[in-house]
Amino acid sequence: MLSAAMTPAGLSRFVDDTAAFITRHQLPSGAIPWYREGVTDPWDHVECAIALDLCGRFEAAATAYRWLACVQNGDGSWWYGYRDGQPKGLAKDSNHSAYPATGVWRHYLVTGDRDFLEEMWPMVSRGLDFTLGLQQPEGHVYWARDEHGNAWPSALFAGGCSIWQSLASGSRMAAVLGHKRPGWKLAAARLATAIRDRPDLFETADDNRRGYSMNWYYPVLTGIVTGVEARLRLARHWTEFVVDGWGCRCSLDQPWVTMAETSELAAALVAAGESAQADRLLEWTLRLQGSDGGFWTGISLPTEEPYPPDHKTTWTAAGVIIAALADSELAGSSRY
Repeated sequence: MLSAAMTPAGLSRFVDDTAAFITRHQLPSGAIPWYREGVTDPWDHVECAIALDLCGRFEAAATAYRWLACVQNGDGSWWYGYRDGQPKGLAKDSNHSAYPATGVWRHYLVTGDRDFLEEMWPMVSRGLDFTLGLQQPEGHVYWARDEHGNAWPSALFAGGCSIWQSLASGSRMAAVLGHKRPGWKLAAARLATAIRDRPDLFETADDNRRGYSMNWYYPVLTGIVTGVEARLRLARHWTEFVVDGWGCRCSLDQPWVTMAETSELAAALVAAGESAQADRLLEWTLRLQGSDGGFWTGISLPTEEPYPPDHKTTWTAAGVIIAALADSELAGSSRY
């Protein structure tokens, strides 16, 4: 939810204005770039499609997924980003290749469109299989392959949480369509065990130095950690990452409070049963919304200057929508 004081009609107008910002950036192909003439990366593209579905813009979301199916590589992956239909950044990210499962499953939950689920099944199945080709015996998943197909031997913690969520979504999709994918459930269980019990498999010197906030709240956001354990986890590092009156820092070594991280943290709070705190965070984001419905990516403190100063990003707008509707009937009965 966005505000206890905001009426359902006010909330509806707010999310519709923000969704309109996203759809104005969607290209005729269906791709949704970060900003005009910017890169489209598969993960943020799916995040935008999820937000459009939550706002009832089902056809725009379906077009976004069909674009993904058109540009998918033969091995089930996607390149790290695209501009003007051409690959930009020749890496194949395991999280990017898994996340369409989460988005397509969400589309089915809010539309009930089984035919679309069937249409997207080959894309989703190939994407998850590519991702699992990078899973290691201990359960963690290496984050990418390079342009030659070589694995980059490091695993991202927040990325692993997102992959777990995608495997769960893919398994539910398989059950609805009558496909047998028991290996996906087993892989998800091994990954969850690694996230819970072996964080050392994901930690690198750079992660430790920068202190990414996503590594803090993503197990709660994606549903790996729930209940009392989730609330304790969020409370544990609150004062490190949250700047009162502004929101959540992206990383501890930078002066930025970012709206995407603030929105994801708010959605995690809703999942943990802390809606009042989520409401407070989202109220803080409103000062960074422009008249066009979009949001600045973040704010640099203490100067209070928008960062970056030259554009607002579609995926930031998507994150705010998802958080705003996380505890609202407007988003249907399913949880993000």
